[in-house]
Amino acid sequence: MQIETIEGEPRFRNVPLSVIVHACHEKTVDAGLTALALPGLDRETLEPVLTYCAELRCEADAVTCPGCKRRTEAQGITTLDDFIAQHEEIIVGDGSVRLKGVGTGRLTTPALAALEKTWSGENYWFWARRVLRKLRHGIRRAHIRGNAIAPPGTTPSVILIEPQLPDNIGMVARACANFGLDDLRLVDPRDGWPNEKARIAASGANYVIDDAAAYDTFDAALSDLNWVCATTARQRDLRKPVLTPEEAVAEMRKRIGAGQRCGVIFGRERNGLETHEVARADAIVMIPVNSRFASLNLAQAVLILGYEWMRNSEQATLGRVTTFEQALRPGLYLGDQVPATREELTGFFEHLERELERQGFFSSPDKRPSVVNNLRTMFLRAEPTGQEVKTLRGIVATLVRGKGGGSK
Repeated sequence: MQIETIEGEPRFRNVPLSVIVHACHEKTVDAGLTALALPGLDRETLEPVLTYCAELRCEADAVTCPGCKRRTEAQGITTLDDFIAQHEEIIVGDGSVRLKGVGTGRLTTPALAALEKTWSGENYWFWARRVLRKLRHGIRRAHIRGNAIAPPGTTPSVILIEPQLPDNIGMVARACANFGLDDLRLVDPRDGWPNEKARIAASGANYVIDDAAAYDTFDAALSDLNWVCATTARQRDLRKPVLTPEEAVAEMRKRIGAGQRCGVIFGRERNGLETHEVARADAIVMIPVNSRFASLNLAQAVLILGYEWMRNSEQATLGRVTTFEQALRPGLYLGDQVPATREELTGFFEHLERELERQGFFSSPDKRPSVVNNLRTMFLRAEPTGQEVKTLRGIVATLVRGKGGGSK
């Protein structure tokens, strides 16, 4: 394999190494190679390409890749202002915002926030090290396997419209796995699908990631669903039912129980759903929020709907269930113990009252009955277990006789 230096860039088959690293990092190694479709580039020849980048051999060759942070540094660009000045114009979003510079060339960016995060370039050598590890040792957490907890169609589908960040998709997948929402659908994800960044962010929710389907159009993603609701934080001038998450889940449970398939639509990270997309839903879901700060992170919104779905489900448990941990129910956790019997409690009360009498605690005989009642009420309210009653009696005995049994 020959890496060539062309116009100050390290290239393979006239393709900058950063492009190769990017493709294999954003997708799986095999999916990246397929997308690149470069003659002579396969898993075997990919390793030296990655090694060249991972070991920063470009420094010795005095070359840099487009989009790499090393190039930005080599050009002396140290601030966002410097970066903007290097261009003739930077077009933001739909073009209503344009940043003018004194350099050459035009650049487009979806949002100022995205530009702020990416202007300095990517650490491609770090990406190369990650891909190299996957190439040699396999995909991170690939051994983790989960299973859907319900048959297909018996849980709501989660539909993400044009998700922008793979990390957000991964966090959504994790929320879906937390609350038993097994059907994840993506409409035109910006960075393509499958995506390795999403798998990493899913933190082990691999089965949701592996089963997630990508669709080219909104209609295709909803084609087999009978009823869908759209989430939004903005009021729309549409004559539709407006539901809370609790009400939306109740409606979906009723419909799914009748054999229908349901889904919840979530919008883009930047600006949510367009009104024409909301118009095609059967209902609108609005989450109770602080009216002055109503925008939710995508995964948080999914998490809230998922929580409502799981809350009254038969599959719901408090916390995890493992070989050593059993399912819990709300209320006082007693483990293998039970509340003390009346005989155990009476024995403790008589013991305590006898020793208090000996120590002169009941200084007023006529008030003794009410003080005794108060003491018993206090301990009964605590609902001690049998073991706790034994501990209390041991405390009383130690306080009266002293440690070691000597008289006090």
